[in-house]
Amino acid sequence: MKKLYLVTNSDKYSEEEFLERIEGALKGGVDILQLREKDKTDLEILNLGKKVKYLCDSYKVPMLIDDKPHLAWALGVGVHLGSEDLPIDLGRKLLGKNALIGATAKTVEAAQRAEKEGADYLGVGAIYETKTRVKTKRTSVETLKEIKKNVGIEVYAIGGLNYDNIDILKGSGIDGICVVSAIMDSPNVEEEARKLKEKINKIL
Repeated sequence: MKKLYLVTNSDKYSEEEFLERIEGALKGGVDILQLREKDKTDLEILNLGKKVKYLCDSYKVPMLIDDKPHLAWALGVGVHLGSEDLPIDLGRKLLGKNALIGATAKTVEAAQRAEKEGADYLGVGAIYETKTRVKTKRTSVETLKEIKKNVGIEVYAIGGLNYDNIDILKGSGIDGICVVSAIMDSPNVEEEARKLKEKINKIL
């Protein structure tokens, strides 16, 4: 089974609406969830993270925090580390051998280095331009395939992916896709998650 990985974005919603959307996505079949909050304080992320973790635990879905290993440690969840964040080996030292640690990679060399340093999976992209406020550089599907061939850990595509454009990943052999807006901004998050999950299992 291929995995559907949700990266959250709470910008447009009240906390109540945001948590409702998270629960809908979990009901729809999201397999991994990353809480990504670029503009909140650590304390705000910690408080929101407790509520999101409660939902993730209820649906037995692994949760990660973006960028901030100290908050991941405080919440007892995993962490996703970008190239400008704490090095993966130090994140591992802080969180322990069983923590889920993901890394971003845009080249085969970076992917192999992240694996060597102890990452459990890689997020590779952006496959398409993305509307989220994150610095991104396009990554070709060919590079994505090369990365998958050259590492032994799970590889997920990320960046502007949605139900209508993921066919570009057909036959890439990757382990799943990461989405943000496709689910977070959908009128029906549960149904959208379900549709996406069905489609990725057909094409990947």
